[in-house]
Amino acid sequence: MSKDHILTLSCPDKSGIVHAVTGVLAKHDMTVLDLQQFSDPDLQKFFMRVHFGHAESTEHLSGPFGELASDLNMDYDIVPKSHKPRVMIMVSKIGHCLNDLLYRQKTGQLGIDVPLIVSNHPDFESLAKTYDIAFHHLPVNKDTKTEQENRILELVKENNVDLIVLARYMQVLSPTLCQAMSGKIINIHHSFLPSFKGAKPYHQAYDRGVKIIGATAHFVTADLDEGPIIEQRVARVDHSMNSKELVEEGSNVESQVLAAAVKWWSEKRVFLNGHKTVVFN
Repeated sequence: MSKDHILTLSCPDKSGIVHAVTGVLAKHDMTVLDLQQFSDPDLQKFFMRVHFGHAESTEHLSGPFGELASDLNMDYDIVPKSHKPRVMIMVSKIGHCLNDLLYRQKTGQLGIDVPLIVSNHPDFESLAKTYDIAFHHLPVNKDTKTEQENRILELVKENNVDLIVLARYMQVLSPTLCQAMSGKIINIHHSFLPSFKGAKPYHQAYDRGVKIIGATAHFVTADLDEGPIIEQRVARVDHSMNSKELVEEGSNVESQVLAAAVKWWSEKRVFLNGHKTVVFN
């Protein structure tokens, strides 16, 4: 496993891409262990994820893949399969998603490192301590938002953070922060987007008498709850359930959806594709 690597790439679609890429790997005695690809017929864009082995290092592939990237106008990345991205988790006062992510990370279900947790409330400092994770309490109001978000970006840099996960962090991020971490912030929205955006979606759903509730994990953009969707799941409900029961049922779905999105992102399975995503799950 330590000698296995993941190659991800995207480029304008044309014939011969798979042949060219696998040809480079074959020429250097690499074995393709798994390959997934997708051609977007609307945007004429090609995406591919390749699990290959076996090599102590991939430095010798930099030259040939650099040339291929130039020829194909291709963005690509190669990381060891064992690589664990560094994730900052942000939370407010509702902790089920945070608790679920920490448990999955601790038990090896999520291949990530969590160097710190940031919250605008102090409630989960004790939970962070049980996992030996640094906890940063950064209160925020409309007058201190810029200062607080500047500190968040400082922590990102200081801790070499690759991804921010909003695990029910109930503050709207500024366009400045969204732009600075574009494509590197995942949020869990407690609704099946695009329905019931904004605050208290379960109460909105209850008022409308829905029969299905859900949750959506998506990348964060400056447009509230409009970012590219990574994963969605649903649960059936009925007329006998009150709004509190809908919230309880929904919290289970939220945890599952966010964990799946973070896992797939950490495994290099998620590609941004305009306002959508390509997910090789």
